[in-house]
Amino acid sequence: MATAQEHQKRPSADWADGWTPFGNGKPRSSRVPPRGSYSRAAAPRHGANAAVDALVAVGTLIAAFVLMNLAENQVVGLADFLKMRISVKNVMLIAVLSYCWIALFRSFGLYDARRIMSWEEETLRVIGACLLGALVALIFPVTSVSRAFRFDTTALFFVGVTANTLIVRRIGHMLTERGVTGGVRNLVIVGSGPRARRAYREMCLGDQPQFVCLGFVDSEPVPMNGTPIRMLGGIAELESLLVQEPIDEVLIALPIKSQYAGVQRALRICERMGVQATYLADVFEHGLARPRFEQAESMAVVTLPTRADDSRLMVKRGIDIVGAAVAVILLSPVLIVTAIAVKMTSPGPVFFVQPRYGFNRRRFPMYKFRTMVVDAEQRMKDIEHLNEAAGPIFKIKKDPRLTKIGSFLREASIDELPQLFNVLLGHMSLVGPRPMSVRDVSRFSEATLMRRFSVLPGMTGLWQVSGRSSLTFTDWIALDLKYIDNWSLTEDLRILLITVPVVVRGRGAM
Repeated sequence: MATAQEHQKRPSADWADGWTPFGNGKPRSSRVPPRGSYSRAAAPRHGANAAVDALVAVGTLIAAFVLMNLAENQVVGLADFLKMRISVKNVMLIAVLSYCWIALFRSFGLYDARRIMSWEEETLRVIGACLLGALVALIFPVTSVSRAFRFDTTALFFVGVTANTLIVRRIGHMLTERGVTGGVRNLVIVGSGPRARRAYREMCLGDQPQFVCLGFVDSEPVPMNGTPIRMLGGIAELESLLVQEPIDEVLIALPIKSQYAGVQRALRICERMGVQATYLADVFEHGLARPRFEQAESMAVVTLPTRADDSRLMVKRGIDIVGAAVAVILLSPVLIVTAIAVKMTSPGPVFFVQPRYGFNRRRFPMYKFRTMVVDAEQRMKDIEHLNEAAGPIFKIKKDPRLTKIGSFLREASIDELPQLFNVLLGHMSLVGPRPMSVRDVSRFSEATLMRRFSVLPGMTGLWQVSGRSSLTFTDWIALDLKYIDNWSLTEDLRILLITVPVVVRGRGAM
């Protein structure tokens, strides 16, 4: 493995990989791989984004027509917009507008999986696309026979559709991964030479950095002159580092030609751990990860997400929010009665709050109705020998720490209902791997088990509908990884539907 000093002695090798030296403190443009140099199947699907943008455009157009006519005291609606009938002409015009709208957004790079852009840049591109789209919408007043659709309606449409599109896209960003992690992601850089330092400056020291660099990993701990970031150790320590810290992404910036083995080793570690890896626009062997080419300013990278990270996650998060909110409202009588029962049957708080590992090993407070005595965790060491579950988890069918109604609440899964608030807060999803306690995770024997934390934990999942506590720990983990590797919205819906009868029967509850 080359040391940092050896990296610094080989600037020409670094530049040969597509990097250029610094000039006046700013990176110059690097060589960008040509279009078509990445797998089209590897890019995330943007069909949902395009459909949403087209729906926003059509909906805003109708709203603009209605508002302009209401301003003149004319009662209008959708039927009026379609000229009192759904004519072939009107349907064709809407189809033309939708097609041109998506084409314009695509030409402005708003569906380009290879492009990473700031919110300001995205706003400017949306404004430009909407302006040209409004010009396309002029076909409505031009072809209007009744003159009900006027040119000033198109001006109102431009203002409205720009605002609505920006709002919808902003909400989408908030509901996806960046909203969960707070917008800024934790980064570790593998390498300490010129490429690594440049990546640090470009990704972590910009006007609006999206990453917080926790440190560098290389063959030998060396002083990182010119940066405030410390060396975290060698590649051999990368695995333990990913276990201990909530790291969202690992950027591999070793010289590719001379350090192929080191890069490949780092990739394998990230895949085993379920942590997204990014490297510099070269292709390596990888199994679970799905490569995606991205372009950020002058830096081209290939990202390796180890689970789905496309626009479907926005839909999933929307389902979580709506589903949890509706469930809280419908189940509010049950929540109130249970809270009173817990308080009346045993001394102590109504809720049990315990730190659990969630997305990317971030700890969060998980809420449950208290089903055990107040000092249950302190008494854990006294009953460890009664554990009936194999592996690192702890389960007892007749736990002596249960309260009078604790056993019933667990069998009916009522104790889990407060986790609906965890879903609303973004700590959990309705469907996903179950969050695990700090005690259980600390006893994991294999680093690859950490890959189950590469998605949001859920209130229910394959484990719950496949036997719950009657399954072994190995089966549990296998089901979690199967869910992550084969995730789809359809699978989430199937699991939710199956969960209800499973909970009613109390199958596998402990």
